[in-house]
Amino acid sequence: MAAAKYRRVLLKISGEALADRTGRGIDFAVVNDLVSDIRSAHKLGVEVAIVLGGGNFWRFRDHENSGLPRVASDQVGMIATLLNIMALSNTLNSNGVPAHMYSAFLVDSIIPKYQVFDARRSLETKKVVLLGGGTGNPYFTTDTAAALRALELDVDILLKATKVDGVYDSDPMKNKNAKKFSSITFDEAIEKNLKVMDQTAFSLLSQGCVPVMVFDGLKKGNILKAVKGEAIGTIVRN
Repeated sequence: MAAAKYRRVLLKISGEALADRTGRGIDFAVVNDLVSDIRSAHKLGVEVAIVLGGGNFWRFRDHENSGLPRVASDQVGMIATLLNIMALSNTLNSNGVPAHMYSAFLVDSIIPKYQVFDARRSLETKKVVLLGGGTGNPYFTTDTAAALRALELDVDILLKATKVDGVYDSDPMKNKNAKKFSSITFDEAIEKNLKVMDQTAFSLLSQGCVPVMVFDGLKKGNILKAVKGEAIGTIVRN
């Protein structure tokens, strides 16, 4: 098996990627496929941190008319991410991959609170680290949380696993003539207002000089290809 290109990565997985056919809840066939890929990367010696979204349970923009204030709605979304990391973490451990969860806010009896140096120590001892709760603050996306954790944990690259195979100049689901970029700079992505990540996340990663690979994370084997540095998506860098 070819060697990994990266020593330490942060894998960002959307909550929607875990959803069942209704677009809600958790499809454990998807979870098991992810675990298989993560286990393969782990066997190569790659240190893996994971940030999960919560959109398969709750996302503010899907519930703007719910009557909940924005802060409360974002807090519901942050709690939703904890459901996802619990499912993925326990499945990893059940399949022989040591995993440790952290929450951005206190959930004392279930998940320890995130501390940078504790999380780094877990990575150094070859545990997969799962990071829930977003940044712990409303008004920030889990993409921004992923960018922040990538900088704090000193990763080599942020791997953004999506439902599409890279960054396009328009939505490829809506425009069959959308152009895919093999690489693009952070400045270009911000200037073009590309929606693959929010601009706060792009700005943080640009300042920290952490590149992003955007790729199809649902295609089996792609996570392993990503950690080997294969050209399977779009690279965003300075």
